[in-house]
Amino acid sequence: MFNKRLRQMRMKRNLTQQAMADLIHVALRSYQCYETGTRTPSYALLVQIADTLNVPIDYLLGRDDFLISLGVCVDEYQ
Repeated sequence: MFNKRLRQMRMKRNLTQQAMADLIHVALRSYQCYETGTRTPSYALLVQIADTLNVPIDYLLGRDDFLISLGVCVDEYQ
């Protein structure tokens, strides 16, 4: 779920994989692994990714039910 949402939000923001990798200060190959799901980012990097994409970490992790329980509309991120 994370890798699909990461890709979705990057594309929604009109960022290339290289641009996203540059923004979060990782190598392009590392970023590509996050999108393919072969690697997961550290907690600190996950926070940085969410901040860069301006989305809640819970959304990236697929915790829609939790966000809805807080009154956050997840439709705005899709």
